Amino acid sequence: MKRLVLHSFVIALLCLPLCALRALCGENLPVRLTKDGSFKQNLQWSPDGKTLLFTRIHEGKMALWLMPADGGELKRLLPNHTEPHFDGNFSPDGKRIVYVYDKLEGTDGKLRINVCAADGSDDQVLIPHRAFEESPRFSPNGKKVLWVSTRNKNPDLYTVDADGKNEKRLTNDPAYDLHPAWSPDGAKIAFASGRSGKQKIHVMNADGSDQKRITDGEFLDAWPVWEPGGKRIAFASNRSGNSDIWLMTDDGKELTNLTQNKAQDTAPAWHPEGKKLAFVSTRDGGSDIYVIDVK
Repeated sequence: MKRLVLHSFVIALLCLPLCALRALCGENLPVRLTKDGSFKQNLQWSPDGKTLLFTRIHEGKMALWLMPADGGELKRLLPNHTEPHFDGNFSPDGKRIVYVYDKLEGTDGKLRINVCAADGSDDQVLIPHRAFEESPRFSPNGKKVLWVSTRNKNPDLYTVDADGKNEKRLTNDPAYDLHPAWSPDGAKIAFASGRSGKQKIHVMNADGSDQKRITDGEFLDAWPVWEPGGKRIAFASNRSGNSDIWLMTDDGKELTNLTQNKAQDTAPAWHPEGKKLAFVSTRDGGSDIYVIDVK
């Protein structure tokens, strides 16, 4: 009788969904959403939390792709574009997407910033090519776009109104300033910079004032993203020996390794409610999207 009960218990465990098994074992293991293994980067949730937007290389083409946030069919956003385009970012109302378009001329790429409707229609140039124009990010109120440009010889951060007017330079340093991210209230901007030697996470006011470094050490820190509640920042760092997703308070304290895996984990993206993080990992052989709960 005891053997029959044990057998039934084992069968019941095997039938449990992955999330239930994780909870039962007390482990916070990531859930794998894609299994194609193709290169992926630049993740973002739609404001309603129902869709993931990301860069993907498929059949030799770099493009923007969408998928349901709980997994499912992958779909090209702009299937008629034959040239590389990547690093999309939703507007706060979810109606528009800014992204990088790489206009190929011979062997050279003429990067510019485009904007389209969330369904890929009404595609137009927002920031014309002057140099490398990259990493566009809508402000939390949707009125500005923050981006990286090399128009003054090295990567610095700039803002422009959402209609393409009133360009403003925010940083002016010989080092590379990269990977910008708005705070949820729009008052601050986090970014990665090599101005202290190694690439570290920095924070400044939205007008470019009060620039300060908040991470240190002999490590490479990148891709900061602000928690929707505004109290923590997630970022990718190799301070554990390989790239993991880390959490810290917005002043650079209380560092926690969230993913703790020997694979390469990068491109963190917060769910709009702040209870989950999506990221890209090579832990199962390819490059795929995973989601992990965050307390």
